[in-house]
Amino acid sequence: MSLHPVARLADLREDRGTRVEIGETKVLLLRTGETVHAYQAECPHAGAPLDQGAVCNGRLTCPWHKAAFAVADGSLCEPPALDGLKRYPVEVVDGEVRVGSQALAETSAEPAEDARRFIIIGAGAAGTAAAAALREKGFAGELLLIDRERRPGYDRTALSKFVLSGEVPPAEVPALRDETFFAEQDIQRIHGEVVQLDAVARRASLLDGRHFDYDAALLATGGEPQRLPLPGATLDNVLLLRSREDAEAILQAARPGTRAVIVGDSFIGLEAASALRQRGLVVSVIARHRVSFASAFGERIGAAIGQLHEDNGVIFHRGAKVLRFDGDERVHGVLLDNGEQLPAELVLLGVGVSPVTAMLDDALLDEDGALPVDAGMRAADGLWAAGDIARFPYAGEPTRIEHWRLAQQHARIAAQNMLGGDVRYRDVPFFWTFHFGKRIDYLGHAERWDEVVYEGEPERFEFIALLRQGDWVAAAVGCERQRAMALLAERMRQPLGVDEALRLIRANPD
Repeated sequence: MSLHPVARLADLREDRGTRVEIGETKVLLLRTGETVHAYQAECPHAGAPLDQGAVCNGRLTCPWHKAAFAVADGSLCEPPALDGLKRYPVEVVDGEVRVGSQALAETSAEPAEDARRFIIIGAGAAGTAAAAALREKGFAGELLLIDRERRPGYDRTALSKFVLSGEVPPAEVPALRDETFFAEQDIQRIHGEVVQLDAVARRASLLDGRHFDYDAALLATGGEPQRLPLPGATLDNVLLLRSREDAEAILQAARPGTRAVIVGDSFIGLEAASALRQRGLVVSVIARHRVSFASAFGERIGAAIGQLHEDNGVIFHRGAKVLRFDGDERVHGVLLDNGEQLPAELVLLGVGVSPVTAMLDDALLDEDGALPVDAGMRAADGLWAAGDIARFPYAGEPTRIEHWRLAQQHARIAAQNMLGGDVRYRDVPFFWTFHFGKRIDYLGHAERWDEVVYEGEPERFEFIALLRQGDWVAAAVGCERQRAMALLAERMRQPLGVDEALRLIRANPD
């Protein structure tokens, strides 16, 4: 195989990758001392340019969604990617870096025979990630993936961000894994609803009468959007958003000029407000908070996002509550407790989710329906949980966090421990939200803080804000600072002082 000269070793930095092209092949070079590694240049999750990411602690972190890969071999360290990086042949001769244009073939050891049966209940972010991880880590036993939806799991985060705006049709939301993957990996996809999970007998019973005994199970059923127990809540066009089908129903009602009322200023609610305004709807938001997102981002950032919405025509009704939805068969109005009547041909409820755990014995659950787990995601002998349903130890406190990537992190940890490992959650939660073309990233988790330290200006939507507890960074919020946020995603795995964080941010402009 011929190798092509692409760079000089002396020109390669060690804190980030360098992108080169050999014909139509795009390759990322990573330098460690005198050694150079060559990998695919775009993230396998969503195609982000990995040269815009950051290298820290032997990991390469994606600039968009914070997937992480080992510099040494390209293997997957952190989701949302479900695959490691393709590797390319590379050598350094007299200071010149030479790379081949054909990816190296992947090699794997033949797994030993295994008579065990593992089941995963739920095929969304966590369930799919766990199935992939179990095969990646060498599990050769029977693997069942049970889900209420017939089609493979897909990226639900796209629904409120890009489907409602019309940028991505519902049917084109990408699957997390396609049918070919499940066939090649011998993962049995079973359509059905688990109505009882007996953790003592290790048996899952389905609504249609089938049951499956198991050696180990992962519960990854996620959250169910809450309906309001109010008059008129079951009228046509009073809708929720969780699935492709929900998105399709919203789009059928979403014509330019349609009057839409969104109940709740949650992330889903305001992402939907942004998307529907871009489709030309008249959008009103019934907001519970004086400043939306202040409890997550701080008041200054929350106010900037609120102003962005108002500048784009979103109408807020703050502090009001819904008394009822009016209509005959279809909704035509929303009555507020201040007496105001809002006309509405479409109502979207964005008031939170409840853990889908009704199949479990109440003795295992917290009052809110969440399932407590240890730092290894274990809930009971032979039973693990991941994602929205799991209350896990974080920063010394039992915590439930409803983040897409966190669910996948949970799942990979659970998968390794189902195989006898002893892996604990020591990672950094991450999510991102999207409003009128502005993407805001969030790292960590802080329910309280002493001060917000800003680098840049939130009002200009180019900043990083550090939520400080004492001398330490509890969380970081950023916009248009993807390389620095990628670096923080790795560095915050250990305690990070505010002063050091500011030095890293200033040394890593995009």
